[in-house]
Amino acid sequence: MNKVLDLNDHKRRESVKNSKEQPITGCLFTAAIFGVLGSSFIYGYSLSVVNAPVLYIKAFYNKTWIERYGEPIRAETSTLLWSVTVSIFSIGGLLGTLLVPSILRRLGRKGTLLLNNIFAVIAALLLSLGETAKSFEMLIIGRIIVGVDCGIGLSALPMYLGEISPRHIRGSIGQFNSIFICMGVFTGQVLGLPELLGQESRWNFLFSFLVVPSLLQLGALPFLPESPRYLLIEKKDEAAAEKAFQRFLGKTDVSKELEEVYVEARAQKNQHTVSLVQLLKNPAVRWQIITIIITMASYQLCGLNAIWYYTNRILREAGFEENILPYITLSTGAIEILSAIVSGLVIERIGRRPLLIFGFSAMALFFSLLTVFLNFQDSASWMPYLSYICILAVIASFCSGPGGIPFILTGELFEQSYRPSAFMIAGTVNWLSNFMLGLLFPFMQEAMGTFVFMVFVVICILASVYLFCVLPETKNKTFVDISKSFAKINRIPVLAPEDESQDVAKMESSF
Repeated sequence: MNKVLDLNDHKRRESVKNSKEQPITGCLFTAAIFGVLGSSFIYGYSLSVVNAPVLYIKAFYNKTWIERYGEPIRAETSTLLWSVTVSIFSIGGLLGTLLVPSILRRLGRKGTLLLNNIFAVIAALLLSLGETAKSFEMLIIGRIIVGVDCGIGLSALPMYLGEISPRHIRGSIGQFNSIFICMGVFTGQVLGLPELLGQESRWNFLFSFLVVPSLLQLGALPFLPESPRYLLIEKKDEAAAEKAFQRFLGKTDVSKELEEVYVEARAQKNQHTVSLVQLLKNPAVRWQIITIIITMASYQLCGLNAIWYYTNRILREAGFEENILPYITLSTGAIEILSAIVSGLVIERIGRRPLLIFGFSAMALFFSLLTVFLNFQDSASWMPYLSYICILAVIASFCSGPGGIPFILTGELFEQSYRPSAFMIAGTVNWLSNFMLGLLFPFMQEAMGTFVFMVFVVICILASVYLFCVLPETKNKTFVDISKSFAKINRIPVLAPEDESQDVAKMESSF
């Protein structure tokens, strides 16, 4: 038996060595770029685009109210309308997530991404024409619809990227999702500057810009292949899967890649997409589900969104003029992008698990320091600068791992038939956590003041401890091997080594 295991390890090492010699093809790179443009980028942009024109949108609400009812809008009504405009984005995201499995089943990964652009275009029209139509309801509906677009995109895109990428670069390609979320946020900040579109006469065009990434994706993605795993396992179309593998890998002989997918299919009792109920009842994926729920909840509840509440206040206390604050806060967006890129470059060397644990642990450390510095903010003139450095450090820590890896893990921890329902669970937790934090944080901040960050310290520490104890490393592993890593904790018997060796001998592939 030891000889068999040694043979298996040797074959796996040779497989990984050979796969690392394969460069990223133009087809794979193009699919990743245009995939994230119409999905992750729109999500990031939608998060930041409402910040710059907030005063102009509230003025539009008041003007419309006066024209309709002959009196100015009351302060509490204005606050309510604005809160609904911002927070209903999360409700749209949840609706989109719930739609994902049925759309994926019918249209596949690429087809779902293409269909999703309809929501982005409709949302852009509603948001940009609302003022002309004198209807603030159009803005609210537009925010729901762009939320649906992001809910679908954040589930379908990581699935597509994970299934088209060779395993030696699966993490790096997956980090395109995080990088372009950050780029979307940064683009919203830049376009919202007063010199560009952050003016009363131009704020509509901030929302019109949503059409641009959608049109770019619509122009390129139809000419790129569908996920070969989807084609082979779910559509049973070996010829199309072979062509897709050939284009993504840039080689003609993909028999080993096809065989590996067949091995994955044989390892599953059900080759068709399982329902949410079936997934939850399956003991073989119990701890994968728990891991995804905890990781996704920590992704939203770790406190990054709360950081933005204090950024401008700290800069004001540091003595910066109000009119230059938007330009200084661009540094936060730049740090996000830089950290996400660095994470994408090192993820295949360091691994998912260390980056996640480091990211959450570092956030806990810098949140603790930020709490101290904020409480001594008035004791020295240089203290606000330390607070701002802590804010940048928290952002960098988040983007180094927790900002993108949870989406990669959701695709890696589940085999083909479980993946759509798994992304629905992950997306539901993501959007509900986002909504809950937005709802509760103002009350938490009012009650606890600057000590509110200690809540996030506890969440980050608990996330780090759980991941250290439960999560196995997934880099350079096949989806079948990753599932086997959870066999012991799920109390599921593992495939006998003799049987495994027969499969390994056939699947020295890059997937």
